[in-house]
Amino acid sequence: MGSITRSFANNIGSSGILLASAVTNATIEDVTSFSSAASPATLVLISTQTASSSATISFTSGLDSTYDEYIFKFINIHPSVDGSNFLFNMSTDSGSNYNVTKTTTAFYAYHFENDSGTSLTYDGGQDLAQSTDFQRLASSLGTDNDQCFGGYLQIFSPSSTTYVKHFISNGEINSHEDLSINFYFAGYGNTTSAVNAIRFQMSSGNIDDGIIKLYGVKKS
Repeated sequence: MGSITRSFANNIGSSGILLASAVTNATIEDVTSFSSAASPATLVLISTQTASSSATISFTSGLDSTYDEYIFKFINIHPSVDGSNFLFNMSTDSGSNYNVTKTTTAFYAYHFENDSGTSLTYDGGQDLAQSTDFQRLASSLGTDNDQCFGGYLQIFSPSSTTYVKHFISNGEINSHEDLSINFYFAGYGNTTSAVNAIRFQMSSGNIDDGIIKLYGVKKS
């Protein structure tokens, strides 16, 4: 017993914390469970929709008070019309109307494939000022077989009936002009009504292909 105690003591530092060398596969192989501990925020997949020449993709369920924060992820979004824009809008009546008033801001960076030009700029032509129009999340998408858009849209407390509905979006585009564009959009839906549905669509044509996933951010 004394040798076991001495061996254990040799693996404890001066602060009373186990040394890294004390924790090995052998030391934990018989552990069947750990007590619960605080964990970082975790994404919970709520639903997935796959586009196939889709005029619109709407999420009319899953946005409620279960989570304080929701994230849409856009995977390989491919348009049917060259140079079209990817848009979204919010609804407070479960999808009967997508017309929430929004004030937003936009900026982007770009770099041509042939290295002929770069830029980082605010783009006042893509923001909205107290408008019910659909907001852009990506512009100038390309229809080449290898061109697509990927990114996310993060919405905070959509079910709040006290505050406006803030959102942030970032996306990377392989443009129809053969350049990389990194877009940032942010703003708020200026309503204190609960937002319970969201629609995505192109400015012209269809969402030819792509996946949109809706996640809730698990409360701590």
